[in-house]
Amino acid sequence: MSVASLAAKAMEQGKGIVRLAPNWVPRSFCVPGRRIKLHPDDYYALGGERGGIDERWFSSTTPADNGPLTAPDEGLSFIVFEEGGKTEKFLLRDAVAELKGQIIGSRLWDKYQRWPMYSKFFDNKGALPHHIHHRDEHANLTGQMGKPEAYYFPPQANNYGADFPYTFFGLAPGTTREQVRQCLMDFIKGDNKITNLSRAFRLEVGTGWDVPPGVLHAPGSLCTYEPQMASDVFAMYQSITGDTVVPKELLWKDTPKDRMGDMDWLLDVIDWDLNLDPNFKDNRFMRPEPVEPVEQMKSRGYIENWICYKSTAFSAKELTVLPGAAVTISDAAAYGMILMQGHGTMGVWDIETPALIRYGQLSHDEYFVSEEAAKTGVKIVNPSKTDPIVMLKHFGAGNPDLKL
Repeated sequence: MSVASLAAKAMEQGKGIVRLAPNWVPRSFCVPGRRIKLHPDDYYALGGERGGIDERWFSSTTPADNGPLTAPDEGLSFIVFEEGGKTEKFLLRDAVAELKGQIIGSRLWDKYQRWPMYSKFFDNKGALPHHIHHRDEHANLTGQMGKPEAYYFPPQANNYGADFPYTFFGLAPGTTREQVRQCLMDFIKGDNKITNLSRAFRLEVGTGWDVPPGVLHAPGSLCTYEPQMASDVFAMYQSITGDTVVPKELLWKDTPKDRMGDMDWLLDVIDWDLNLDPNFKDNRFMRPEPVEPVEQMKSRGYIENWICYKSTAFSAKELTVLPGAAVTISDAAAYGMILMQGHGTMGVWDIETPALIRYGQLSHDEYFVSEEAAKTGVKIVNPSKTDPIVMLKHFGAGNPDLKL
């Protein structure tokens, strides 16, 4: 059966909501924090050379860029279609290419001809190196899009903080280009100490941060939900973090061939105004913001908060359906979702939060909701007398509902 036929049947079966398979991504320079429900035996399921699995990607039509050993479909989400005792999987990317606005809405399809974002769990035991995601003007030179991203630290995935629950953001006010240039020159000499020029902020579970492209950041060790633009563009500016040596090739990752070795290029990738912002926390930190007055929502059986709302490239909500409640939630745009807590039904689907997932095993905790289904309204029923249903919902660019 063709992808077009499978996609149409999956949309019909799910009444505009399709089920997604868990999508695990390794990183060779990371040590898993072991908080994303993967079975303990499976964190190195792809072999030690590939590194530990410390990411799960959601609603992704974006391939992971993990070097020459990267698998062809690594980072790409698959739709699961079951019929007549048979289970078939096909790429969400291919389904979007076939169904176009029917699944993601004509507004996004006409502008991007793709689903323009994805989200992930980043689950590392230590901090990442101070690194940067390029702005469009730099990413376009290597055929990519720039990458704004945002963080939210879900309570359900953060039973402990791991080694360093602090994130370095930007550069301390007053830092000069020459100081950063010297750190970059020292990259191959050992610890280039670039975080000496930055500031670390303690991470708080249940809050988040907005990280525009061009901002240096060294993500801390909380398990992080990360909505972001559909790009895996980055460059590492820190040479050693913890006990991990960063390969020099990652300093020059996504640099055009004619700028390789050019320190001025690396300095130009930095958005100096944003990095040196003396009010960085005031401008980039995010506490949850209720979608409507809280008591009004509670009276209807749910609570919904904006959790990522400072970027026009994407947005995200946290929806809590209270025990025993049946609610219908409408949104103006298509979205992907991951279930964090509880069980029940969502439209025609059974939904449940797994305690443990084997590598390659299917689950019922991740779905993609088409724009038409979102606008019509999704009925969610929580049969539990004690346990709320909690889900995180990630939206593409220009969400019409976002008016904060």
